[in-house]
Amino acid sequence: MSDKQENHKESIDFGYQQVAREQKKGLVANVFSSVAAKYDVMNDLMSFGIHRLWKRYTIDCSGVRKGMKVLDIAGGTGDLTEQFSRRVGPEGEVVLADINDAMLKVGRDKLRDRGVIGNVRYVQADAEELPFDDNTFDVITIAFGLRNVTDKAKALGSMQRVLKPGGRLLILEFSKPIAPVLNQAYDFYSFNVLPKMGQLVANDADSYQYLAESIRMHPDQETLKQMMADAGYDNIDYQNLTGGIVALHRGYKF
Repeated sequence: MSDKQENHKESIDFGYQQVAREQKKGLVANVFSSVAAKYDVMNDLMSFGIHRLWKRYTIDCSGVRKGMKVLDIAGGTGDLTEQFSRRVGPEGEVVLADINDAMLKVGRDKLRDRGVIGNVRYVQADAEELPFDDNTFDVITIAFGLRNVTDKAKALGSMQRVLKPGGRLLILEFSKPIAPVLNQAYDFYSFNVLPKMGQLVANDADSYQYLAESIRMHPDQETLKQMMADAGYDNIDYQNLTGGIVALHRGYKF
């Protein structure tokens, strides 16, 4: 299906449900407003802390250095932003952008409590329509956020527009496990354990059921690589992490 056809579909996936395209952003917003306060705790529990290693690897692959401008889309509670802030130094800038106000507030409060001030800016923004000038950022990251975007092709194009020539995009996202046995175990964990964990810790089984479903509906590694190519990125590659449960895609703007 072409991007044009996709853009004109009247319905779109929200987890395993089909909903009207104009409804999805509101439904996703409700999920993240619900989980914002417990987001960090649940991330540690759900991934057994491994999400911190995935994010550290992303930062190491970003090539971020002093003086750069970085955009952390769907930056949520600020894990990547905190590390980028230290790397770019006072002469650089990091923009933590998230479409969800509740997540943005949690991230801002956490980073300020940790002394991360001065070179970080907080912007409520939709990845599909980024409110920044063309050719603004040296590096853009989106970690565990792309699968929640309504029009992924439009978002990839929006990110490409605001990247500087020579800049790079890094997408850290749940993907397709490469071993069938791992895939089966991952399915069992996602649909039998995660919702119960969400109920116990965050008093919200439904949101974590959606998160598990949204992972399964996200494009696999090769499909996302092709979507990036269609959006105009070059030198695209990806690395499977933890057997493909997560993949890090990287592409450049030339």
